[in-house]
Amino acid sequence: MEDIALNKQASTIIDIALENAQNYLLDLNELQTESCSYEMKNIEWTTCKDFTIELGQKQIEEYISTWECHRSWLHCIDFLQEKELEFSRQYHYRVRWSIPTRRKPIPRATACVYFIIEISKVKPPSFPVEVYYLVESNQLIHRPGQTRFREKWLKDIIQSKILLQESVNF
Repeated sequence: MEDIALNKQASTIIDIALENAQNYLLDLNELQTESCSYEMKNIEWTTCKDFTIELGQKQIEEYISTWECHRSWLHCIDFLQEKELEFSRQYHYRVRWSIPTRRKPIPRATACVYFIIEISKVKPPSFPVEVYYLVESNQLIHRPGQTRFREKWLKDIIQSKILLQESVNF
């Protein structure tokens, strides 16, 4: 009698485990399908011959508008420098992000994304400019249209800066 009850209980546990595993795999498959169906967003970048510092700033703004960020994020774009290289000329920009609030209109920390627009001296002037960006505190170089920007990157930077500020006593 006990063996029958024990077998029935074991069978129930196994059925539940199999159902949970099956649901997990279905959910995982659905998540992978969603991430695969995501379209990498990009803009049509200007040609090397038409590039100006102001146009570069406008195009960075246009590209940033394709990112999926909450509307509470505010940013400003600054031109930093022009760098002359052997085979190209680079234009460096900084996009500083923050979330000001009514209670704290001056944010405790900001996060920066650095853009480099490269004009080739070797390629034909009708070719588009090369664009790269780096997120502050990371060395990975991202390219528009090949990397999906994550709002979490900005949150992590701000959170780590706030933690550092709290750990330092003046």
